Amino acid sequence: MGQTFTGLLKAVRARAASAGGPGQPVPAAAAALRLCGDYLGSLPGAGPREDGARTRLVVAVGALTSACSPGAEGLFDALLRTARCALDTGGAPEAHLALALATEATGMRERSKGAWRLRGHALDALGRRDEAVRAYERHLTLQQNPGPAQEIIRRTETLRDLRRLLEDAAGLVPDGEDAARLRALYDAPADRARAGFADVVRRRSAEAGGLGDPAVRDLTASYAAFRRLLDRDRTADPLLGGTEPAGVPALRRLVEGRSVCVVAEAARIAEEERTPGSALAGMIDGYDVVVRCDEPRGAGGHADRRTDLHAVTLRGDTPWDGPAWDHRAGTRLVFGDPLSDWRRTLRARLVPGAQDRIGDASLRRPLTDPALIGESGWSARTTTAFTVLRLLDFLDTAGRLDLVGFGLPGQLLPPERAWITAHATHEDVTDLRTELR
Repeated sequence: MGQTFTGLLKAVRARAASAGGPGQPVPAAAAALRLCGDYLGSLPGAGPREDGARTRLVVAVGALTSACSPGAEGLFDALLRTARCALDTGGAPEAHLALALATEATGMRERSKGAWRLRGHALDALGRRDEAVRAYERHLTLQQNPGPAQEIIRRTETLRDLRRLLEDAAGLVPDGEDAARLRALYDAPADRARAGFADVVRRRSAEAGGLGDPAVRDLTASYAAFRRLLDRDRTADPLLGGTEPAGVPALRRLVEGRSVCVVAEAARIAEEERTPGSALAGMIDGYDVVVRCDEPRGAGGHADRRTDLHAVTLRGDTPWDGPAWDHRAGTRLVFGDPLSDWRRTLRARLVPGAQDRIGDASLRRPLTDPALIGESGWSARTTTAFTVLRLLDFLDTAGRLDLVGFGLPGQLLPPERAWITAHATHEDVTDLRTELR
């Protein structure tokens, strides 16, 4: 993308340089473009090649440049989108860019909760935790919806816990210089904070003769707690209201000898289910296990419809940023890879009491896991409905396994439709039902 990248860099710098004349970009836009131009100029001459996240950031900068054109609209949204892409890229230069753009955004709209949230995240990523807490608190002041606010509340509490841990650790070392060094780590990037704390622990351990010293043991425990909180926020309810992990044996028991239907997330199906006296609703309710997939759609989503098993697939670069899974389900299966993203998403999006069982890591990628189905040839974009259907068919314990509404357009990919057609025992167009066993 060398020529395209070079052209974009020239366009960004030209647009920024032209600020101030009649009909030209407003000062905030010009400042944002100068920041983006400086960032692009720091990249290799041909721009990013294999780094998908950085490529998306460059594309976002291009969209921001277009939004800064005379008469164009959407400048504020483009500013937030570019800042978000910069944060998702993960590097220190990108975090500095995200902070600068978020600061411009809060200057443009002082009451934008999204801008203050981004500003807090950027400060957090740079290790400027005191300032991050203040930005998060500003976001919470503006945020009226308690659902999305929970993530920020947890993060703010975690940052305060980090400060308390460092204060406690400083009280465990007799050397005033080490104590001051530990306190200073609160406003340090995560990698420097880890290394600085570890250095103090090693030095104190060597001086005191190892873990036989009670103060050294306490200091080591503080270091372990500090590392955990740097990597992940504190969980308000680690047991998720009594949610139990469910592996393959538990899933077998759930469907063994029972009638199971996988219901399509189509608007027509949802509408008919909510219609009083609906024959379709009565048919679905007659199954022992009702399976629904992905995110709720439309008013009420899954919330007002029976869900015995909910299956969802992680999509996008930051699946942990999606909405909480707060609609009730007996069992919830989350499909996704890599394992680190899967774990982080569960911590962020599961809600205590919203499910009785959660599928464990053995069920997170059934189509490609050699320990389960292990079939080759399926795309990474395989639909959730087909993944859970293929898993249930492979387990071979359900007394009956049907699909409802999957004859409607857009519910399955062509290879999935071909597989179902080849394995179906009966299809009833009137009932919108396909029988597999």
